[in-house]
Amino acid sequence: MPRFYVSTELSPGRTLELPENVVRHLHVLRLKNHEAIVLFNGNGHAYPARLTVLEKRRACAEITAEETPAVESPLHITLIQAVSSGERMDFTLQKSVELGVAEIRPVLSGRSIVRLSGDRADKRVARWQEIVLSACEQSGRNIVPPVLPLVSYCEALAALPAADVRLLMSLNQAQSLKDIAAEPQAVTFMVGPEGGWTAEEEAQAFAAGFQAVTLGSRVLRTETASLAAIAAMQTLWGDFV
Repeated sequence: MPRFYVSTELSPGRTLELPENVVRHLHVLRLKNHEAIVLFNGNGHAYPARLTVLEKRRACAEITAEETPAVESPLHITLIQAVSSGERMDFTLQKSVELGVAEIRPVLSGRSIVRLSGDRADKRVARWQEIVLSACEQSGRNIVPPVLPLVSYCEALAALPAADVRLLMSLNQAQSLKDIAAEPQAVTFMVGPEGGWTAEEEAQAFAAGFQAVTLGSRVLRTETASLAAIAAMQTLWGDFV
């Protein structure tokens, strides 16, 4: 059933006018009046609804129920991702949300090819949040992972979230994920850009309590490393069975 994010209060019995972007999407999907859809606003619930008006530039839906499907992983993963170039960053964020990441913190590292600041950085973060919303619509998630403002590597280390374990994707002093001693419920996971971390950045991460992890003997691209590691974590400690 088609799912759409709306940034408004939702409750059974309410009829609401849908925003323009949802109206456009309804027409792209060639939906008809009276067809069923699902709305969500990020509060963890899903709201089955029925289209009551579907015109060229206007649509309304009546909410028929409230549901709380169990789609969130018990493993809370904060992804600190160094900004990568081209479509790599977009792809990484989209797929990491599908895999269950709870929060995304983009950072600029010493070897980041892309350099963003000011309005350009704000616009890029807003675009990344849109990608996250679309991934939630597609994957069935009803809690929207936030994309935090873009910061420098040092700023990211100074504002780390609470976590049971902090992991750094690196070949330096690395161990396998399965060798992490405890089964964590909250993980902060940091992945570098195309050129990897600098030696200074790795030293700073180790000083901040990060452990280096690797996925084997092959060198992975940044977008592959993020997604493969998240999938492995969900298999070891999360809800992949």
